[in-house]
Amino acid sequence: MANWGFTLLTDNHIYLNNNNTSWFKTVIAKEPSILNCISCGSCSATCSSGHFTELSMRKINVWLNRGEIEPIKNQITKCMLCGKCMLICPRNVNTRHIILILHQLMSKETTYSFQSDYDFKK
Repeated sequence: MANWGFTLLTDNHIYLNNNNTSWFKTVIAKEPSILNCISCGSCSATCSSGHFTELSMRKINVWLNRGEIEPIKNQITKCMLCGKCMLICPRNVNTRHIILILHQLMSKETTYSFQSDYDFKK
């Protein structure tokens, strides 16, 4: 039988019961303004890093809600902590503090250090 140029992809399942929601609970406890986020995309639109990378605070928020930690680890290292996202947010979500909390959670879980990627002594 001809495939007419189409291919079947495997389906993706997200098992929310198996995901780690402890990061989201920690972020809510330390920065409750994350609950004010309406995913409008203003932060992503003004992000300096977002223009050159795939950094998106909206995606990070969705992954936090789902408990998907691995994609977050890849995204937050791209943030320059410039604060433009905080200035434009219509709901006053403290996105910089959220990123810093995620950095702290990531450093506790792994041997990652925020400044270890750069050699400032040169």
